[in-house]
Amino acid sequence: MSLVDRTAIELLDLMAQGAATSVEITTAYLDQIERYDGAVKSYLRVDRAGALEQAERIDERRKLRQPLGKLAGLPIAIKDVICAQGELTTCGSKILKDFRAPYDAAIIRRLRHADAVFVGRTNMDEFAMGGSTENSAYQTTGNPWDLSRIPGGSSGGAAACVAARMAPLSIGTDTGGSIRQPAGLCGVTGLKPTYGRVSRFGLVAFASSLDQIGPLAKTAEDCALLLEVIAGHDPADSTSVDRPVPAYSQSVRQPLAGLRLGLVREHFAEGLDSEVESAVREAIRVYESLGAKVVDVSLPHGKYGVATYYVIAPSEASSNLARYDGVHYGHRTDLARMNQELAAERAALEKQGAVADLDTPLVRMYRQSRAEGFGAEVKRRIMLGTYALSAGYYDAYYLKALKVRRLIRRDYDEAFAQCDLIAGPVTAAPAFKIGEKSDDPLSMYLVDLYTVSANLAGVGGISIPCGFTAGLPVGLQLQAPPFEEERLLRAAHMFQAATNWHQRFPDLAQTAGAHA
Repeated sequence: MSLVDRTAIELLDLMAQGAATSVEITTAYLDQIERYDGAVKSYLRVDRAGALEQAERIDERRKLRQPLGKLAGLPIAIKDVICAQGELTTCGSKILKDFRAPYDAAIIRRLRHADAVFVGRTNMDEFAMGGSTENSAYQTTGNPWDLSRIPGGSSGGAAACVAARMAPLSIGTDTGGSIRQPAGLCGVTGLKPTYGRVSRFGLVAFASSLDQIGPLAKTAEDCALLLEVIAGHDPADSTSVDRPVPAYSQSVRQPLAGLRLGLVREHFAEGLDSEVESAVREAIRVYESLGAKVVDVSLPHGKYGVATYYVIAPSEASSNLARYDGVHYGHRTDLARMNQELAAERAALEKQGAVADLDTPLVRMYRQSRAEGFGAEVKRRIMLGTYALSAGYYDAYYLKALKVRRLIRRDYDEAFAQCDLIAGPVTAAPAFKIGEKSDDPLSMYLVDLYTVSANLAGVGGISIPCGFTAGLPVGLQLQAPPFEEERLLRAAHMFQAATNWHQRFPDLAQTAGAHA
């Protein structure tokens, strides 16, 4: 078996036995990137020299029998929304095209301490706004199973690089489903931890009360290992919860006895693709064969989840993105050209006696810098959020959305009183064609129908491969009460120990043949 086909746990075993070095493993992944990423476009930047230098240092330390971290020598890809000192952090946006982070995010520090090898930064929807990775200012990532289709978003690059065996581990972020949805559509395992489980310090904010960092990998075991490294309290993040971090990687292989799986009756209704439903129900039968009991539960306010999300998230985004004005942060328009244009406008307006309507140079600089730097989807959400927060509309939209959010959380609390985990689909349909929903934002927003509620409620969720339809992966979503990631990972591993959906890889030589 090729090195790139192995799981992170298997690669660590190979290095521990002396059967492979970090340099050999890192080289194998870098070669895979070189061979296929021209077609997949999952990476924005790859640091071959830097990654090999890190790998050499770790091999040397291993040879000298020095203490090593839990991820020693394993390549890892980072979504381009997380700060790493001295590195470009663009968030998939032109407005940050030249921004180099002055410090490490908390999880980058933890990954360095664990001796991970950083291979590159992955593509994403601009500022994590999107469900298809088509909103990146730089490139559109293809789904490794069919390059004419989207990989999901906004962590599309993070999921695609694992599916294409260009990294054994990657880091994504999930604001409304942005880890689980691309994981489901690309056929990999992706975990959104409970809000507060992983520090957000150094994560460029989209919607601060919803954003969460999490792992993507081939298996639940690998996700357990990575979560164990990145989870934990961080004094620099006031929303980071001070609770002990379980030894996820040690407990993940222990099956759950007497598991009660809740099936949400509203999740199996009109709009769910019949083959997706069939794959999910077959996965439930696998759990039943392993001794799980299925119970019927309800999330009655879940139908308001998308509407609630698209008031709260844009509202927070409009506030968070106010800092990108060409002065504090981000792209600044060409001032010489702007002043020439402004002078011409002034001369024309003076003839009409309407010069009072003209921007001041400072206001024009703000407006023009933001207009040039942000893409269409980001502008759309800034306008939505600004409107929802404006005088006279706050109570009608934002405050009401917060009340509905509370009802959604109460639904989860009542459901988890009856079951240990909620099981259901990740998406209503498999990956759609690139461009298919580009002109229909509402249709694009509904892609997150099954995932946004977990972010609004702050609970954890995981997506695991559970089948295929027309050659495209289908994901099973498991959701757990707050801080029950251990339960999620053990349940996910139970399924993966009994099935082989997670062991299937796309035929890149065929899908990306021209680049092979």
